Amino acid sequence: MSQQEQPRRPQEPVKYGDVFEVSGELADKTIAPEDANMMQAAETRVFGHTQKGGTAAVMQSAATANKRGGFVQQGDATDVAAEHGVTVAQTDVPGARVTTEFVGGQVVGQHVEPMPVGTTAATDAETLGLNLQSAITIGEALEAAVQTAGNKPLDQSDAAAIQAAEVRASGTSVIAPGGIAASAQSAANHNATVDRDEDKIKLVDVLAGATGKLQADKAVTRQDAEGVVSAELRNNPNLTTHPGGVAASVTAAARLNEKADI
Repeated sequence: MSQQEQPRRPQEPVKYGDVFEVSGELADKTIAPEDANMMQAAETRVFGHTQKGGTAAVMQSAATANKRGGFVQQGDATDVAAEHGVTVAQTDVPGARVTTEFVGGQVVGQHVEPMPVGTTAATDAETLGLNLQSAITIGEALEAAVQTAGNKPLDQSDAAAIQAAEVRASGTSVIAPGGIAASAQSAANHNATVDRDEDKIKLVDVLAGATGKLQADKAVTRQDAEGVVSAELRNNPNLTTHPGGVAASVTAAARLNEKADI
């Protein structure tokens, strides 16, 4: 084989922004071997194995290409993944289980698994005021965040995301006095002056019963999710969203609605 026929190394490394819909600092980071290993371990903990063709597999392929190209070495990890973690979280919503995969707080993969709804589950849903035949609303998505991140001290990024959600639910840019957006901002201001996390106001304190606290509500759309994610990112110093937090829950609901086509 001549020199010209020799396989050439790639000229650029594979970055997160090349294969996932991420933004900010993470998008420009080269996918490293340890990042892929952490995602494989996270998937194995949740599913019992890695997903064929899933997020871990994509990351492993990218990391292998980057090693071959000489951009990373075995054992390398990106600072974002090392500092902010690689996680897989599951959230149960009416009629489905949503599995969301995160690197550095940003969503890199999501799977929606339909779950049969038995008589007991349907009765419970009716008691809670959920219609299993209708789309998930913004209020319900905010309440889902309580299940996955309810004990998180509420900060400015959460307040911004909640405000964006309330504005989209109401269809107006006016923040309702005493509403969840106003309460979230007040909580964020308070928490900024408190040192100990145990003394801070948590997401659950503001978002519990969110559906009943909204003056208006609507089915979550992709556009709603993008607005909420953007608000949370802009107000986070690390330009990331919180795993299982407000933006993640609204995004999961929007994707479930699209998949169900309701």
